[in-house]
Amino acid sequence: MHKGHRKRLKERFLRDGLDSFEQHQVLELLLFYSIPRRDTNELAHKLLKRYGSLSGVFEADTEDLKKVSGIGENSAVLLSLIPDISRRYIKDRWEDRPLLNSSTKAGKYATSLFIGRIYEVFYVICLDSQNRVNRAQLVHEGTINESPIYPRIIVETVLRHKANSVILAHNHPGGSLNPSKADIEATKRIALALEAISVKVVDHIIVCGEKYISFAERGLL
Repeated sequence: MHKGHRKRLKERFLRDGLDSFEQHQVLELLLFYSIPRRDTNELAHKLLKRYGSLSGVFEADTEDLKKVSGIGENSAVLLSLIPDISRRYIKDRWEDRPLLNSSTKAGKYATSLFIGRIYEVFYVICLDSQNRVNRAQLVHEGTINESPIYPRIIVETVLRHKANSVILAHNHPGGSLNPSKADIEATKRIALALEAISVKVVDHIIVCGEKYISFAERGLL
């Protein structure tokens, strides 16, 4: 690349932000900070060709990223950090104990928990008596029908975080928003287990990308 390219790209970002950047330019700029003295333009194009998109690059496995010529451990870690940092950033903007007193708020909050997650995970959102979040606890990774241990783990989580009620949330990465038979049956088992300790399941949110559905709104609780 011609002399001064890095400086111009940085100045353009500081002046205009990333909105006008092409996908490869976003990667170029990011890789400046892990590859200080090499052209990152060709490498950015190579990554996009291999993984198909910017999000595909960020969600790639770190070990697989290191197989790309020119990508060392520092670059692989830097790229893999982006989804996790994005999720932490958005969650932090909700403040420590957001009020989730509607399915809309619950859905938006739940969506923030799954940013960058390419595998199915399950959260229990513990609420106090005012419907404020005590804790959003990741309790399982994997499909919902693979976890006969759910109720016990969730009861332990609820007791530990002194929940008055809970919202369940899990994601369907790249799949349908519609709840499966296993989703509905697992929700019933969990609700029954929590009923024994006087804790109510007020909603179950399924997230797919930026969209979500609410069991409460669909009358499934």
